[in-house]
Amino acid sequence: MTGPAEQDLRGVVFPAGADGRRSTATLGRAVVADALRPVDHAGALAAEHETNWRAGYLTHVRRTVEAGLASREAALQVAAAGLDSLHTRMRVAGPDGETDLAALRTATAALELTTVEVRGEAEPERELSLPFAGQRLRGEALDRRLTAWVDAGVVEPSCADAVRTVADHPEWLSLPDRTVAVLGAGAEMGPLTALLRWGARVAAVDLPRPALWQRVRDTGRRGAGTLLLPVGADDAAGADLITEVPEVADWLTGLPGTPVLGNYVYADGATNVRVSVAVDALTLRLTEARPDLALAFLATPTDVFAVPGEAVEASVAGYARRSAVGKLLGRPLRTLSAGRLLRRNYLPGSDPGVNDSLVPQQGPNYALAKRLQRWRASVARAAGSTVSMNVAPPTRTRSVLKNRALAAAYAGAHRFGVEVFEPATSNVLMAALLVHDLNTGGGPAHPHPWQDEAYGAAHGGLWRSPYAPRSALGLAAVLGLGAARS
Repeated sequence: MTGPAEQDLRGVVFPAGADGRRSTATLGRAVVADALRPVDHAGALAAEHETNWRAGYLTHVRRTVEAGLASREAALQVAAAGLDSLHTRMRVAGPDGETDLAALRTATAALELTTVEVRGEAEPERELSLPFAGQRLRGEALDRRLTAWVDAGVVEPSCADAVRTVADHPEWLSLPDRTVAVLGAGAEMGPLTALLRWGARVAAVDLPRPALWQRVRDTGRRGAGTLLLPVGADDAAGADLITEVPEVADWLTGLPGTPVLGNYVYADGATNVRVSVAVDALTLRLTEARPDLALAFLATPTDVFAVPGEAVEASVAGYARRSAVGKLLGRPLRTLSAGRLLRRNYLPGSDPGVNDSLVPQQGPNYALAKRLQRWRASVARAAGSTVSMNVAPPTRTRSVLKNRALAAAYAGAHRFGVEVFEPATSNVLMAALLVHDLNTGGGPAHPHPWQDEAYGAAHGGLWRSPYAPRSALGLAAVLGLGAARS
């Protein structure tokens, strides 16, 4: 795997090898090995010697989670080593050649971004309401839906409790005295629309694409908050984070209010790693300028997580309760597939368990980009920053549905106890969790980083499913093929 063509290379880029190629596989393999090395030397060697990273990365990414379970210190060592590796290896390309990524922390901005303010014309919502199945749930209806999700194993009880707390404190919704920077303002899973409906002040950052910004401006006018837009010398809104870290950093530093940096960026393939690393460089620069900076992330449910013993018990119980037909079909399927199909999710008694929901179709670049965010969340939280990092549910976003295999798997997922959410439901749910975290100092303190990640998780049922997700993915896709095509 290689990165973009040379003529496209500006800003944050992958390092060039001896042959001049910018291999994303070489970078991913090296970073995972570096992350493992402080606590799992054998695992680091295995990652370094993986000859087919595109197919083999799944095992090594899982190992970064398992290696950190020994202790809080081990988990933080993995995170810090992975971040150091990325910052040491990634480069910044400019007209005068390449520099270290660290140069972005002090680089002078080439231009000054000015601010355009859009004020909402609506009244702020005074009550938390959640769009679901064509309705807006509030009060008792919202409480019943949360209870139903907990009972079905779709969200963790702590997720429902956090949302109920926000519902009990509607004065939190507008996030007074804060400015939330939404990086990836056009993202379907981002909180921009919900925050503006609630009356918050939002600084929107995304690529300078006129159609996108027209949509964002319209959202701001229909809302009840204050929308702040960065504008360049040509009076066009937007900024490219890959090439304009100093410019965006200076603009955000000068905005009013206590800053919150929300990372909702996404791009296809190698660009996802480039923009994620650029955002991490921006994070370090902003943290130095604004020590009161809070961080916000969304974790993907299709990743590897340590999960509490209660989730393991629910999964084991579900496996024992599977139907007679399920038991009858499960044995030959496992035999014919050499144990790959319909495997149990966990060994009974695991506490914590390790849920491996990585999806091969999403690829190693996606996994590395999301791993970077989780590493930064753990390290920042340990350093005393307020961090909101919540596991979002599987959601029918455009980026998922354009992958036919994933679209089919999501369409058939309900047969294996997994609920796939609509974007409107997901982004309001996750925005409510963000509001909770910002008003509670990041939520309760936990002794281990895996517990911070598990708190408030809305995993859609992947953690409590009887079957290991990848072992059911193919069957889910077959069963959902017709629905995905319609």
